[in-house]
Amino acid sequence: MSAPRHDGRDGVGGTLAAQSAAGDEGASRRGFDSTRVWIFDLDNTLYPSACNLFAEVDWRMASFIAELLSIPLEHARYLQKRYYHDYGTTLTGLIKLHKIDPHRFLEYVHDIDLTPLTEAPDLARSLAALPGRRIIYTNGSRRHAERVAEKLGVLHLMEDICDIAACDFIAKPSPDAFKRMVERHGVPAREAAMFEDMPHNLEAPHTLGMTTVLVHSDYMDHPAQQKIRTWRKLPEHIHHATDDLTAFLAALSAENS
Repeated sequence: MSAPRHDGRDGVGGTLAAQSAAGDEGASRRGFDSTRVWIFDLDNTLYPSACNLFAEVDWRMASFIAELLSIPLEHARYLQKRYYHDYGTTLTGLIKLHKIDPHRFLEYVHDIDLTPLTEAPDLARSLAALPGRRIIYTNGSRRHAERVAEKLGVLHLMEDICDIAACDFIAKPSPDAFKRMVERHGVPAREAAMFEDMPHNLEAPHTLGMTTVLVHSDYMDHPAQQKIRTWRKLPEHIHHATDDLTAFLAALSAENS
């Protein structure tokens, strides 16, 4: 499959100079001709960030820390973001520094109302048209991914879900996390494409040989996302970028039908 001509945007809505199409940047922009495994992050990727669903998860993480450490919510919120920025995920920081039970944390923070999500039949059709296998790979819990995918109407299209527990609580962006995912699911990296809203989470899959796609998110709370505003072209580890996952996948199918 060749890549659709679909531009990425920066955080303030401007168009990136680099086209997402393979060939615009030469051979370094990997295409989809060999892609047979399609791997999707969950939050703010498989569903649009505009629905603001992840904000509830985000605040429940701070609430968990406030209760755990008996501190004001404002300070808990600060610690949550510090752990997130320093360790890759809030959970990783809590495990390393406070030896918490990760299952209790995941159950608490994902106990959210999914009302903001609506069924996505266009996304389902675009996913169904992809050749090969489809996998959700998330730093969240399997149950959370199942609930979200079911609400979107795409759960039946997924071969499996790889959550953080399946990777022994080693989280993205760690290269070890991706190695565990690839080995667990028998993924030939050079036949795989990874879709993510976090740009630094695409560095390891790029190194492994995957085609990488950055899905624009309006929920920008990590320094790596803030740097997007300064981009004039896509970094080498990001081969394609899109504002609209459904349209990107539909364009892939249309160009090769």
